[in-house]
Amino acid sequence: MTAFPADGYTARWHTWDEDSAETVTLRWENEGWTAIGEVGREAVSYVIRLSALWQVSQFLLFRDADEPDLWLGTDAAGRWGEVNGAHREDLDGCSDIDLGCTPFTNTVPIRRLQLDVGDGAELSAAMIDVETLGIVPVRQRYEHLAPGRWRYTNLDSDFTTEFSVDQYGLVNDYPNLFRRI
Repeated sequence: MTAFPADGYTARWHTWDEDSAETVTLRWENEGWTAIGEVGREAVSYVIRLSALWQVSQFLLFRDADEPDLWLGTDAAGRWGEVNGAHREDLDGCSDIDLGCTPFTNTVPIRRLQLDVGDGAELSAAMIDVETLGIVPVRQRYEHLAPGRWRYTNLDSDFTTEFSVDQYGLVNDYPNLFRRI
């Protein structure tokens, strides 16, 4: 995959029905990437802090306040906790965040896994409901089908879809959900 420009990168999507839009901006800072997303329909903002190898270290979700409504952090060993220091044992072992209102969270495992065409991998992700702030671990599978083409499967619900990505691993079109602007 192509490296993101050192001065950052911005991507935009709209929902399939063109009812809402999202913008995500990536910035290189403190030896890692920070992704800042604004999602229109859900009226939320998120921040995902990633290592240089695209490992999630911190996630913040803002709904209607200057302070985060949800803050999660993880250490290099896959232990998750909340801002108040509460250990979230149910999320231990999750390597990624899954936020259904954005296609960006598919980019994180794609870049981190660096799978060759024909290869696949299973992982656990912390799936977040932006309305309730509920978080559940889900088992997922990513398969690199062809250059620029991927399959995602939620192994807990059997939901499967295929989508295309650009040279950076950012989703172009996610059928029935998102289109790149």
